[in-house]
Parts: sequence; structure tokens; C-alpha cells
Amino acid sequence: MTKELYAQRLASVLAVQLAKIDASPNHVTAVSLLFGLAGAGFFALGEPWAANLGAGLFVIARFLDSVDGRLAVVADRRTKFGYYFDYVTGVLCYSALFAGMGIGLAGGPLGSWTYAVGAAGVTSAIVSAFLNHSLDRLSGLGESESVGYPVFGGFSLEDGIFLIAPVTWIGWLTPFFVLAGIGATIYCLWTLGRLLVTRRQRRSRVRPTASRPGGAKTGSA
Repeated sequence: MTKELYAQRLASVLAVQLAKIDASPNHVTAVSLLFGLAGAGFFALGEPWAANLGAGLFVIARFLDSVDGRLAVVADRRTKFGYYFDYVTGVLCYSALFAGMGIGLAGGPLGSWTYAVGAAGVTSAIVSAFLNHSLDRLSGLGESESVGYPVFGGFSLEDGIFLIAPVTWIGWLTPFFVLAGIGATIYCLWTLGRLLVTRRQRRSRVRPTASRPGGAKTGSA
């Protein structure tokens, strides 16, 4: 039995209440998208107060991203559309976040280098989404399921994004931005490696079942 992550436990509490009023997981995803894009937009303004507000909005957006998934499970409303909508929402939010921070921090000590870090983050977010989708399909998961992020204890790697709020509020947004850009790139490469390994393992399992010496086929009926 897989242990539920801490963020999922909190999301489940809200999901149960939303299920009681027949809320739609897709509506929660849509609200998450709006909060995420709004948060990214405030980061792009380049003002401290805007960054502080944007960080708070983005944390809410990512928490709601956990809520929609838990709500889909609790209310038994997992759908193919919801699966893809959630993927697209994640890509748009993270891409907008890196773009917004890259623009907003350009007037700081990094200068125009923030555009390069932002571009790396945007590219990694988009490529990682396609790689993860391929990994989902290759792993034989249903349309409403996903492999997810690496887990450490009761936390998922993605939970690190919640740090953006306190880090921004204490004035450490620039180093966080750089580390996030590097981390996103490393995660993208790691996911690519994971996909290639999974493909190789799948082929190695399929190849021996093709035929036996003498032409006798193997495999289950």
C-alpha cells in the first residue's frame, strides 16, 4: 500500500468537502490555472509587493492542483479529459512562472541572464510534460493515471514549489529562481533517462516472448 503524501492528505480534506457539494475536478483545475497564471503575471511586474502576492497565488494554484486529483478519486470522476487538462494546466502554470520570474528579475543582479534561466525553465517544463506523458503510456497506466514525481519520505519532488512563497517573502527569490531553473533542467534530463530505461526494459521483456527455438510461440493465450 502506497503511503499518502502530506500534501495529498491536506488536499483530501478539502476534496471530501468539495465532493459533498458535487464540485467538478475540472472546475478546480480551471481555478488552479487562473491562480497560477495570475501569480506568474504578478512576478513579471518586477515589484516586491507583486512578487509577494504572486508567490502566494502560485502556492494556492499548486495546492489546488493536488485537490483536483484527490477530488477525482474521492468522487470517482476521473476522466480522460481531466487527465489531459491537468497536464496542460501544469505546463502552462510552470512555463508562465519561469517566464514571469525571468522578466520580473531582469532588473536585478542577474540582468539579462534571467531570460536564459527563464527560457531553460520553460523549455524543461514543456519537454518534461511530454516525456512524463510518454512514460505514463509506456508504463501501462490508464488515461486518468500518471507516474508522478519522485517521492522522498512523505513529500513529492513537486512539493518543493511550495517553498516559493516563504523564499520570496524573505527576499531570496533570485537564488531560488536560479536553483529552480537548474533543477527543472536536471529533472527533464532525469525523466528522459527514465523513459529510455523503461523502453529498453520493455523491449527486453517482449523480445524473448516472440518465439522459441523450433518456432514455438510463447506468451499467454
